[in-house]
Amino acid sequence: MAATGAPDPGQVGPAAGEVRRRLLGMIERGTLQPGQKLESERELAIITGVSRSTLRQALAALEESGAIHRVPGRGGGTFVAAAKVERDLSRIVGVPMLLRDQGFTAGSRVVRVGVATAGAEAAAALGLSPSDFVIDLVRIRLADGVPISLEHGMFPAELVPGLPERELGGSLYELLDQEYGLRPDEATEHIEVVSASPDEAAILSIDPGAPLLSITRTTRDARGVVFEYSHDLFRADRTRISVKVKGTPTSEKARLRGRIVELVPK
Repeated sequence: MAATGAPDPGQVGPAAGEVRRRLLGMIERGTLQPGQKLESERELAIITGVSRSTLRQALAALEESGAIHRVPGRGGGTFVAAAKVERDLSRIVGVPMLLRDQGFTAGSRVVRVGVATAGAEAAAALGLSPSDFVIDLVRIRLADGVPISLEHGMFPAELVPGLPERELGGSLYELLDQEYGLRPDEATEHIEVVSASPDEAAILSIDPGAPLLSITRTTRDARGVVFEYSHDLFRADRTRISVKVKGTPTSEKARLRGRIVELVPK
């Protein structure tokens, strides 16, 4: 519930909405850089030509979406949030390559790796018996040294013998391709917004209850062999989902263009 007297980000008027779009456009174009401190409210109101109350509505909406963040205190202010990682659902690519392609320095921490029984859920996804063995791997992914996602993957043990002894800090897809001949050809993903548990929040350096993008993925190779069942949790404040689609030409020759999808919890 919004504090008394504070603008409700869910109630943004037309003027505030226009200011929000202008500032967001400046962030997306790079005119405003990640970490940059914005001018004071008084100065921003003059620059944008709106009242301070209208400006506060726009800033509240931007903060709610994770585009900016505010730091209280004498040395505080309003800052542009860290750059978001764009995750293109049209490509099957490992997180390290995804980060490198966008100018981030990729890093990983292995939380757990070992052999376990599949269990009912993973077995159904991988086409195994619940008592069959899988390699169970949990890692934290880092972007410029900051935790960006928590990955939990399971792989049929008979397909990847010796995997726990391998170097698992880099791209798992590259490793699976080079060492086991398993190259992702098709993946099915289910995405939803969930709230971070206290443990997840501690691992990802966010507040408990903060929004996460939960992505459950089943991956198969060109032969149709399912070799991965994973559940990844991405920080919603640092991740943007993109989808590229092609439409069937209509009588007007219209086509669907690539579009960006922002998942923001209500």
